[in-house]
Parts: sequence; structure tokens; C-alpha cells
Amino acid sequence: MTKQIHLAAQLPAIHNVTVWSDPRSTSQIAVDNFVHLARTVERGRFDFFFLAEGLRVREHKGHFYDLDVVGRPDNLTMLSAVAAVTTRLGVAATVNATFNEPYEVARRLATLDHLSGGRAAWNVVTSFDAFTGENFRRGGFLAEADRYTRAAEFLATTRELWDSWAGEDVPADPVAGRFVRAGAGEFAHRGEHFDIAGRFTTPRSPQGHPVIIQAGESEAGREFAASDAEVVFSKYNRLAEARAFYQDVKGRLARYGRSPDALRILPTATVVVADTDAEAAAYADEITRAQVSPQTAIAHLEAVWGRDLSAYDPDGPLPDVDPEPESLMLKGHSVFRTGRAETARRWRALAEERGLSIRELVIEVHGGQTFVGSPRTVADTMDHFVQSDGADGFVFAAHLTPGGLDDFVDRVVPLLQEKGVLRREYTGTTLRHHLGLPPLPRAGRGSGNAKEAS
Repeated sequence: MTKQIHLAAQLPAIHNVTVWSDPRSTSQIAVDNFVHLARTVERGRFDFFFLAEGLRVREHKGHFYDLDVVGRPDNLTMLSAVAAVTTRLGVAATVNATFNEPYEVARRLATLDHLSGGRAAWNVVTSFDAFTGENFRRGGFLAEADRYTRAAEFLATTRELWDSWAGEDVPADPVAGRFVRAGAGEFAHRGEHFDIAGRFTTPRSPQGHPVIIQAGESEAGREFAASDAEVVFSKYNRLAEARAFYQDVKGRLARYGRSPDALRILPTATVVVADTDAEAAAYADEITRAQVSPQTAIAHLEAVWGRDLSAYDPDGPLPDVDPEPESLMLKGHSVFRTGRAETARRWRALAEERGLSIRELVIEVHGGQTFVGSPRTVADTMDHFVQSDGADGFVFAAHLTPGGLDDFVDRVVPLLQEKGVLRREYTGTTLRHHLGLPPLPRAGRGSGNAKEAS
């Protein structure tokens, strides 16, 4: 059967994707920019709009890494505004399971699901470093090996809270004088990381549970995805690697009694559209070189080498000094936190083999743009990627804020609709419906156990 393509969009907030030197890129704080992108992708019939979370701004040599980000708004607050100006588009937020508590997260996400009419999703993430923990007076309080065990219990606990209310717990019967059933919201959880009991304040939301998203690449992360996630963000947007990841994660689902359709895998992607393939390729090269400026190239190299390399020419060869693996020049960036000696070895070998300068090397490992070409070329390439089981769809990050997906929606989306692989209209009201996920079982009041299929 022909697979449908699931699309999501994010306004970049924690990666240097946006070309800030382009005058068309403005603010990543102004609410109007979030509204513009959300309305654009809703017009393109995307499944959801996603906002990442950063609990501490990254620092390079002790200063804000302003090539990466300049400030971050609270994503759940911003998504509440987005939900108010859209009618069908899902709203997905990263919320950290290391530096939050289940009760408050369950309440805020259930509220967002109510506010949006059943369009909320939660990207469950963990934090690995004492650097982030310093913002919470918890530096280094959680061993890295415990991150996923806490996250798994965190998710299980929030589900118990959501299931503490059943759909029939608010009868609102003024004749009988019954408005809330006895026992509604009662919960008790006793576990390794959480020991809580009480009464949850928020009645069951339209979806029952917000859609659960996960982005781990490690062995533990893949198992967590297979057991609990409904959407997985993947970094694999090259077809061979993407297919291997897709087959691996989907192949784990059966162990948890789940079908392949219970999980959607969406790689992050970028897109460059122009009238011809040649024009698009030229523009894509221009974008990539803007994203990897000379100072960005040096900063990336310093992150791996653990040394001040500001005296080196970004258009010259790699430094002939060895990395200092114990030194951390860029804090708060998970990509460069482990295996830096091996990364440096691979980068040096690639540079020597290809004769690459520092900047050329960083551009090479940066990966360039994912989908490049005329509207027809982009539509065909995306469709081939999905039909080949490289993914179930894509999460697009635009190189311009906020108008970077305007051309894609206006010129590529109609071709995908013409192919019959993208909806022309929304046929449901909830994000779970957009994604084609199986319905949740209805919860028994206060038990967290399934009673009947909804």
C-alpha cells in the first residue's frame, strides 16, 4: 500500500539552522513569527508544530553561544498561543524528565490538550550534565546510567495521573446534584524515583494522553522508543542510514506487543526549492555556507578539540595539535560531549583524504541540505524516501525564520497531494488521528488500567 507522508515543522531554537545574516530572518522570540510558521504549515496540512526546549543556554568559552541561539521562550506557553490561532495543527513540546516533576508536567500537558481540543504532544527528553543542573541546584545529582530509568518511571507516573480521571468522571448532572464522581483524580505511585499520592486536578483530556515523542539514538533510547513512544525524531535523513534505523526500531515493537503502525519515525530535514534543480543546488550551497560561517567552523572544531583555535585560519588545514578530551569549550551541547577523540580522528582522516580546510570539513560533516531541487524533484524524492521505508515522514527545520517553509507549502505540498500521499484536508480533530495512531484504551478511574477500547 502507498504510505501517507506525515509532516511536522519546528522553529529552530537550539541549533544553528537559521541563517541570521539573511534580512528575511527576524526574531525567535516574537510570537508573530511562531504564529506565521504555524499558520503556514497548517495550510500545508502538516500533522504538528514542534518546539524544542533548552533549560540552559549553551556557552562557548564561558559566553553565550550566540551563533546558536539568542534566548529561548518557554515552549508550552508559546504553544498555547499557537493553539489559539490554529484549528487542526498539533502542538508538540519538549519537556525535560530530569529537571521537572511528573505532577506539574502531567497537569500542564493535559491543560494544553484541553486548550487545543486534543492536539498536544510531549517530546520526552533527559539531561546529561551538571552544567544544566546548575540552573536547578542539582548539578550532577543524577548518574547518566539512571537517566532512562527515571524517564521511564516519569512517563509511567504521568500516565497514572492522566488515567486517574475517566471520561465519565464529570457527569455534570444538576438535577441529581452530581458534578464529579467520588474518587476522581485519586492516585498513588510508589517507585524508585517518585513516591507521590494525592488527587490530580485536571480531568481527562480529549486525547486521554498527549502523543508521546522520543528522540534517543542510544541502545537504551531505542528500547525506550519501542516500548513507550508514538513518534520518534531521528537524525538519519540519508536513505541508507535511515532505512537501517527504521528497520531496527520498528523491529523492536513486537517485543512490547505493539504493531509497526503504533510508532511513526520522522527524521529531521531541511528543504530548498527553486524553479530548477540547478538553481536549487546553488542556493542550497549558499545556505550551507551561511550556516557554517568561518566563526561557526572554528567553534565546532574547538568543541571537538577542547582547545582555543581562534588563531587558526578557517580556510586553512586542521590544527596539527592533538585534542584535549578532558577540556570542554562548548557546554550544553550533547553532540560534542562524548567520543570527541574518536570524532577528531575521523575528521582528520576525512580532511586528509579529501584535502578539506577546516570550514570545508565542518560543512561536509554538517551534511548540507536534505531535499534540494525543483518542486517536482523535491516531491518525488520525499515520496521515494518514505515509500522505501526510510521514514514515515519528516520534521522540517527552515533556514529562514519565520518564512522558510512558505515555498515548500505553496509549491511542493500540492504535488504531494496530487500524488495522493498527503492529505488535502484534515479528516479529524486530534493529533493522534492525524498521525494514524491506534486509539488509546479507556482508563479505569484511579487504576491506570485499560477497560475498553475507545
